[in-house]
Amino acid sequence: MAALRICTPGGGAPEPRRGSLAAGSAVQPGPDLIGFSSWVLPISAGYAVDRRHAAAGGVATCHGLSYADSGRRRKNYPRASLVNGVISSLEDSSGGESALCVSDPPEDASSSGKVLSDLRRDMVEGISGIPRISAGKKKGMKFRRRMQGGNKLSQRSAPRRANGKSGQDQRIFLSEDDITAILSSVTHESSIEECNSVLIRLEKHNDKTALGFFEWMKANGKLKGNTEAYHLALQAIAWKEDWETAGQLLHEMVADLGCSLDARAFNGLIYVCAKRRLVDWGTKWFHMMLEREVQPNVSTVGMLMGLYQRTANLPEAEFTFAKMRKCGIKCINAYSAMITLYTWLGQFTKSEEVISLMNKDEVVPNMENWLVRLNAYCQQGKMEEAELVFKSMVDEGIALNVVAYNTVITGYGKVSDMQKAMEVFNRLKSAGLAPDETTYRSMIEGFGRADKYKEAILYYRKLLNYGYKPNASNFYTMINLLARHDDSEGATEILEDMWAAGCQCSSIVTVLVRAYGSVGRMHKVLKILKACFYKKILFDATSCSILVTAFVQNSLIEEAMCVLREKKWKDSDFEDNLYHILICSCKEAGYCDDAVRIYNQMPKSATHPNLRIYCSMIDVFSIMERFTDAEALYLELKASSCALDMIAYSVIVRMYTKAGRPEDACLVLEDMEKQKEIVPDKYLFLDMLRTYQKRGLLEKLSDTYYWILKSQVELDEAMYNCIINCCGRAIPVDELSRIFDEMIQQGHLASTVTLNVLLDIYGKAGLFIKAEKVFLMARRQGLADMISYNTIIAAHAKNGDFRSMTYFVQRMQEAGFPVSLEAYNCMLDAYGKAGQLEEFAAVLQKMKGAGCEFDHYTYNIMINIYGRKGWIEGVANVLAELKSRGGEPDLYSYNTLIKAYGIAGMPEDAVKLMQEMRIKGIAADRITYTNLIAALQRNENFLEAVKWSLWMKQTGVAATRT
Repeated sequence: MAALRICTPGGGAPEPRRGSLAAGSAVQPGPDLIGFSSWVLPISAGYAVDRRHAAAGGVATCHGLSYADSGRRRKNYPRASLVNGVISSLEDSSGGESALCVSDPPEDASSSGKVLSDLRRDMVEGISGIPRISAGKKKGMKFRRRMQGGNKLSQRSAPRRANGKSGQDQRIFLSEDDITAILSSVTHESSIEECNSVLIRLEKHNDKTALGFFEWMKANGKLKGNTEAYHLALQAIAWKEDWETAGQLLHEMVADLGCSLDARAFNGLIYVCAKRRLVDWGTKWFHMMLEREVQPNVSTVGMLMGLYQRTANLPEAEFTFAKMRKCGIKCINAYSAMITLYTWLGQFTKSEEVISLMNKDEVVPNMENWLVRLNAYCQQGKMEEAELVFKSMVDEGIALNVVAYNTVITGYGKVSDMQKAMEVFNRLKSAGLAPDETTYRSMIEGFGRADKYKEAILYYRKLLNYGYKPNASNFYTMINLLARHDDSEGATEILEDMWAAGCQCSSIVTVLVRAYGSVGRMHKVLKILKACFYKKILFDATSCSILVTAFVQNSLIEEAMCVLREKKWKDSDFEDNLYHILICSCKEAGYCDDAVRIYNQMPKSATHPNLRIYCSMIDVFSIMERFTDAEALYLELKASSCALDMIAYSVIVRMYTKAGRPEDACLVLEDMEKQKEIVPDKYLFLDMLRTYQKRGLLEKLSDTYYWILKSQVELDEAMYNCIINCCGRAIPVDELSRIFDEMIQQGHLASTVTLNVLLDIYGKAGLFIKAEKVFLMARRQGLADMISYNTIIAAHAKNGDFRSMTYFVQRMQEAGFPVSLEAYNCMLDAYGKAGQLEEFAAVLQKMKGAGCEFDHYTYNIMINIYGRKGWIEGVANVLAELKSRGGEPDLYSYNTLIKAYGIAGMPEDAVKLMQEMRIKGIAADRITYTNLIAALQRNENFLEAVKWSLWMKQTGVAATRT
């Protein structure tokens, strides 16, 4: 039966039951507990008891405490008794106690054969007939197999009860005659006690049979105030995990039949949850118990704490532990579980707090609790405290076992104090105990951590000589130790031991390459492997890939090539993936030449090239600036039947962009857009925007922007900045403002370039309020640079707002920037076009005083302003100064000069400038011809003006854009 059982009336000794209530050890296996993946305490400590007495709070005999050590050898400890849910030793008067928590896994109730579907009907009719139960040979064989087969839960399709391993943890098999006799003894007039006795016997045989009889008892009024029958039914239902029915039954007990709820009613449910690790349901029943103000007992707390420990559920464990102390319950296993949980999670301070609470609550430790205390201190390297615990165990008269010594040895090993570890090892032998497998494993780990080469080898050989087997941690420690001491022969020996122990080839190679790679001796690996099982590696694809990848990562290309040439396995897909990994490894490490060597050795398919590898190699060739080779791979892909995907297009676009060929990148993007199934990701969209911006394709930029919005790509900070930088001049200003506001609301930061683009667009659009808001944002964030000031100054200068222009020039100087040439040019142009020549001259004087070098734009502004006034002498002086500085007039200069000569009444000189332009190879544009024709017309040279007009039309200049 699954849950804690009630005792039959009469007070006799309980009958042997099939299910022993085995208390799960409060200490479970954890990482580096004793050596590597070893055990501070046994996996399970089994107490073979009668569960009916355990649940009822009676006395039950414990038939020995057993545990399985790391070598899976069974050992027995002195007999004990169960008094009120607490285990007490019958041979030790020290009074140590251990709460009874959990038992073996449950067993299925399917062995009874045919379901007793007619049982209730027969019982109501007076049990005139005996229900027949089929128990054929095949069923019996299954039953015996369950008895012998252990708890192989993974092979079962339905939940089953624990088979157990002791004689009392078995189901009672009843024959047809036995069941007939039991049912025949019950009538309508039978007492509740007699019915309960029958229910108990039936439940021992089969839960379904028992539940059928329970229904008969309900129909015949045998359940009024009968809590014992309800407890039995709850236990049977719990094993079926029919939680809804269990809840209804609890409600029925209280509401309909006037039964009182106690801890026993819930313990049966919690017991099943603990055994099957049903944390949510176990927690639910416990909370329901508290909500109904039912006082939990030691068994309740013990089972829950065992469940939470095994599932590492710290929050619920802490809650249950707090409730336990609030209720005044002293469950020693709960303290042990909390110490163990905190130790597992590395919360050593809290582990020590629990130990202090235990002392404060005056709870006497048992052997298990002493060991978890010892482990808590050893795991954090507090060996002085651990020694005090060790001494206290001796003072309390506790016979120290090998587990205690192993724990202390492990602790000294963690702090690399192997002298003290050796002393404990010698004390172990002096105490008449034999070192076990875990002892030697811990010594190996300690010497390995302390880098004691000879001692570690000595204890490794002792371990083997005594017939024990190293664990994975021992192998790892030894390989690392031998790698540090450059012992290739010893490493070969360890590798052979690993192979003999059944370690997988890939695992062995992984340990070897990590050990030798960490000490810079990867070049020794191939020689070591060739001395043992190198040929086996050549037939294993996984091992080959691990080895070759390690060689490539350590720049041992020749060794990697050797393995790739000699491999014996055949798997083209795996091989392609391996080559792709190797090429990517070289690329990420910056060894592009090695990537090319690997690619050249790779077997290739002329008709079905590997898209991933080709894309990686295009990227590699782009990094090496071998754009011809990169383009050749692209053309191979294009000529093959391989369909390019989004990643391929992204790589190719970047290749052409890096090669300075944005026009070819645009052609690739056009091909991609024809494939409607391809939706670019964020990175490809960024490449598209940058490519179209370089080509000045405003329409494409606008289309791409709305494509991004439609595709609902997640916009991050980089995407927002790129959109504003590239699409700012391609989309309406209102839309630009919307996307910028959205960016700020999302909490993203605009870059300096982004803010400068916004300043320029708002300034040219005449949106000065928005421009100044952006400028203030740039200043507050420390992003305003010289370009920011130049842009805002130029915007106000072009608008003729001299006050604002001057204000921002002053702010520019206050910010620590010198007034730039660009700012001076803006002021010159603004003052000159406004006719404020005094201010114009003042700015020129400031420029000369600041030692500012004039550029072409400065001279062109001066020529334009002087020309408008007809100051030919001034224009001539500017030209002379320009030439004296090694400069020559450009197209804008000539256009301005022609206009100036026209205003000054010098059309012949204007025509001479046209001839000078031809000689210098400067092509005239529409403005040049327009200014010349206007100059001729202004001076009444109409015939000459008509000739130039006809010539302009013949050359097609009139159709060109400015």
